[in-house]
Amino acid sequence: MSAANQPGKRFAVAKSGWWKGVHPGMTIASLTMVAAFVVLTLGFVEGAGNVYSTVRGWVESTFGGFYIVSIGVVFLACLYVMLSRHGRVRLGDDDARPEFSTFSWLAMLFSAGLGIGLLFFSISEPMFYFDNSGSSGYPNNPHADGLGASELNEDRAVHAMRITYFHWGISAWSVYVLVGLCLAYFGFRKKLPLTLRSSLHPIIGERIYGPIGHGVDLLAVFGTVFGVATSLGLGVKQMAVGLDVLADVPVGITTYIVLIAAISAVATLSAVSGVARGIRIISEWNIYLSIILLGFFLVFGPVEWLLSFLAKTVGSYLLHLVPTGIWVASEPGDAAWQGAWTIFYWGWWIAWAPFVGLFIARISRGRTIRQFTFGAMFVPTVIGIIWLCLFGGNALYLELNAEGGVGTAGIMELARNGQLEAALYGTIDLMTEIPWLVWAMSALATFLLSTWFITSSDSGTLVIATMLTMGDDHPPRRFRVIWGASIGVVAALLLLVDGLQALQAASIAAALPVCVILLAMTFGVLKSLTQDSSAVAGD
Repeated sequence: MSAANQPGKRFAVAKSGWWKGVHPGMTIASLTMVAAFVVLTLGFVEGAGNVYSTVRGWVESTFGGFYIVSIGVVFLACLYVMLSRHGRVRLGDDDARPEFSTFSWLAMLFSAGLGIGLLFFSISEPMFYFDNSGSSGYPNNPHADGLGASELNEDRAVHAMRITYFHWGISAWSVYVLVGLCLAYFGFRKKLPLTLRSSLHPIIGERIYGPIGHGVDLLAVFGTVFGVATSLGLGVKQMAVGLDVLADVPVGITTYIVLIAAISAVATLSAVSGVARGIRIISEWNIYLSIILLGFFLVFGPVEWLLSFLAKTVGSYLLHLVPTGIWVASEPGDAAWQGAWTIFYWGWWIAWAPFVGLFIARISRGRTIRQFTFGAMFVPTVIGIIWLCLFGGNALYLELNAEGGVGTAGIMELARNGQLEAALYGTIDLMTEIPWLVWAMSALATFLLSTWFITSSDSGTLVIATMLTMGDDHPPRRFRVIWGASIGVVAALLLLVDGLQALQAASIAAALPVCVILLAMTFGVLKSLTQDSSAVAGD
């Protein structure tokens, strides 16, 4: 255990017995909370789903503007600390140096924070925004419509891609960065426990060790368990489609459960092996294999057009970043779109922030604040934009140049019909007429879906165990196993009763209190840095 984290100092961390190494009360409360939520959802699937969806709808309609302002505040705060004199401060002692190489560090934070989401949405999302049918009951892309790009042409494709960049870009990543910065700063430099509560120390002081702190950490555990479980449930659906394409494996609940069991087992083993071994190695291989898949989309795509499209879309993204970021819809249809997409995404990023933020804090000891904020906010954004352009750009090109006319290639129809899982494989199939290559790239995409998720799941497992040990860098292995298995069980049970959408709605609704905590953390870290006389060290 590092000197920076001494869980037994102020917390009732058990010294012996079954609960050795963890806070028994917090652990029991966490397990009870998860069990109660699952039992409630299983017992009253339709009713619980309606309640969660109603609460989510109320949050999105009432606090949508609050989310938008909060994202803007967090983004500006990250830019400030990166560019100010505070950027020289080390996340640790003045003589601390990074534990991991820059490549390993970026691979792990990218795997934990994006991974499976990019594979799932990189084609279906821009395709939805490109569509102009309004089949969902609201405009597909009010931003494009407002600028006169309502026809299915390249101009609309550019706007479709820049909105996708917006939802996956620097504004979104700033949420993870702010949480990670706070936890790393207070955990490694101020020697407070590596848990979410520590970031509130400048505001509530020693009360972080009482009920308020317990509540904050329990909220973080809730978001981590159900956020990862929801992603696992959605991810295995896409993997099942891939297995159907590859080997005619029937898409159904049996396949889902087998996939969940296999992925959960590997993810748990990875979490048990620790950050330096399992998590780091799998994350690095994710990057290597992803480069192969990206190479396919580049080489077998319209290279010249894609490079031109990348320049146009990045320019449009940067030009419209501020107007898009502060836009609050007023028309009913536009408001419905904003709630279903932008506010949904902001809620999802905020709900995941305690988990991803704590993990990237865990792997960032020894870096300066400037290195941390720049690396964790801008590098994943650049990589994500290239990824989205190659995947989504190829799909858009196929629709723009379809033999039967624009929009008849079939990919847009998949997105329109809600078959988001199939859009990736449909695009690969249209990109080449070489059967074995289609099969190989589909197999690689399916394999990456599993490995990207494994790195999210093992990271989440380690984060939960770390919080319940009150900040131990190396939590007891048996509790890593318990939480790794719990995430898989939650996903499997909710898939059995089609309760994933209810769980997703509940997770987004839970983002509201996390958002309040996020703003408090922003104020707290800025206050602490300003008052910290030692915050001028580093180079």
